[in-house]
Amino acid sequence: PRAATRSLIPVELRGSVFQWPADRPWTSRGILFLLGCLMTTAFAPFGMSLLVPVLLLPLLYVYVSVSPRDAGWLSFCFGFGLFLSGTYWIYISVVVFGEAPAWIALLLMLGLVLIMSTWLFLAGWLISRFAQGEPWLLLLVAPATWVFIEWLRGWVLTGFPWLAVGYSQVDSLLAGWAPVIGVYGVSFMAMLSTTAILVAIMTDSRQRGVAIAVFVLPLLAGGMLKLVEWTEETGDPVTSTIVQAGISQAEKWLPERLRPTLDFYREAAARASDSELVVWPEVAIPSLDDRVEPYIKALQADTGSSGRSIVFGILERDESRGEAKIYNSVMLVSGDRRQSYRKRHLVPFGEYFPVPPRVREWMRMMSLPHNDLAAGDDVQPLLEAGNGEKLAVAICYEDAYGAEQLYALPDASILVNVSNDAWFGDSIAPHQHLEIARMRSLEVGRAAIRATNTGVSAFISHTGKVLDSGAQFEPVTLTMAVQPRKGSTPYARTGNLPVIGFCLLVIAGLWARGRASL
Repeated sequence: PRAATRSLIPVELRGSVFQWPADRPWTSRGILFLLGCLMTTAFAPFGMSLLVPVLLLPLLYVYVSVSPRDAGWLSFCFGFGLFLSGTYWIYISVVVFGEAPAWIALLLMLGLVLIMSTWLFLAGWLISRFAQGEPWLLLLVAPATWVFIEWLRGWVLTGFPWLAVGYSQVDSLLAGWAPVIGVYGVSFMAMLSTTAILVAIMTDSRQRGVAIAVFVLPLLAGGMLKLVEWTEETGDPVTSTIVQAGISQAEKWLPERLRPTLDFYREAAARASDSELVVWPEVAIPSLDDRVEPYIKALQADTGSSGRSIVFGILERDESRGEAKIYNSVMLVSGDRRQSYRKRHLVPFGEYFPVPPRVREWMRMMSLPHNDLAAGDDVQPLLEAGNGEKLAVAICYEDAYGAEQLYALPDASILVNVSNDAWFGDSIAPHQHLEIARMRSLEVGRAAIRATNTGVSAFISHTGKVLDSGAQFEPVTLTMAVQPRKGSTPYARTGNLPVIGFCLLVIAGLWARGRASL
């Protein structure tokens, strides 16, 4: 019978399971959807990074076995499974804690999944078109195109950089590449090694040795790079304390909870009197700063002239520019000094609503959130603790945009991430977010202090290892000596430019090659 799609499979492989993508397109789509769902297990909290090549090999095979259009749709199915299973927690945040109707939550969740899957359709179409059924050409095409698409979906229309393949490798040998070429470079090496396995399977014995070498070299080099100390210690360790109140999102903003919350945090800071730096989570104080001004002054008095610093999240009102703006801020108080960092990368449909006025009015009538927060400046002065250490601060999912934080380096000696992952309940999201924070430390060679409202709060080493973490949904106080560091990793100096530039050159060269052959 005639094949359902145009087959690019070598003659010697036809008539077997290798023919399925061409002969059984709908069955293949279902299989790739399931493989995409399983791909979530490569990320936190499951951490099955070794599954990445196993799960990606069938997808890569599709790229050299069917037409570009069919490869795109099969890739879309893989992406739909990955993003549906990996970001289902969006439903929890919208319907459970945002109190929106279920249909709105489903619409937002599925809309995002469809958009992210469309990026993988584009990746599949381009890779198949450029590879033209040639396994050796795939070895260059697949990593470059996949990573370029990962990077694009991380910033186009504010971006959603979740579930980049590189994050799944934070504990593998490939993690050694992170301080050199960042998370997208780790994605590139993971795709390169996996593609080399496919090439080894699909070529003859004379060429198989070269393919195996390509598979091994990124792993071997990554292991060796993990032994390199890219940054160095500076100054004395800073005794630091993380305070996590463990207050659920449903209770956080209740008026009757404000005073107990304020008392809890201040008492916890008093018990940590030996700590030079005390860090509270995102909007730990659930109020506008001008409404709790006496409390903030009391915190300043508590730190006195000892050089102690308290860092906490709060909503900050600013009317200095002629109109009232409210920022999601982190404030540092130390004696009579007060500094703030304002969140720059806001969450669409969470902190601002990119909708027409009529839609915003409908949201108001439906008692849905509809007011925008203001975004802070792209480059802001670093917060300086009372002991002189400079802090690079990221609020919530800002730490998923690693390149945006590089302006703070090499001046910053410690990273600070405050977050409120209570929005996602007891799901995989807080663990995925911790994995992202670990990658940021690894990329720039800085220890990180991560304080969250309900977990996972943690101290992270400059090599991305979790040194200590607290239980979720419980009051937690963690204290540890954090070592400041100085110097720059290669990635901190260049950002994503080398990797993305190389990918663009490969894509441009292959595009020109394809046009020349017409």
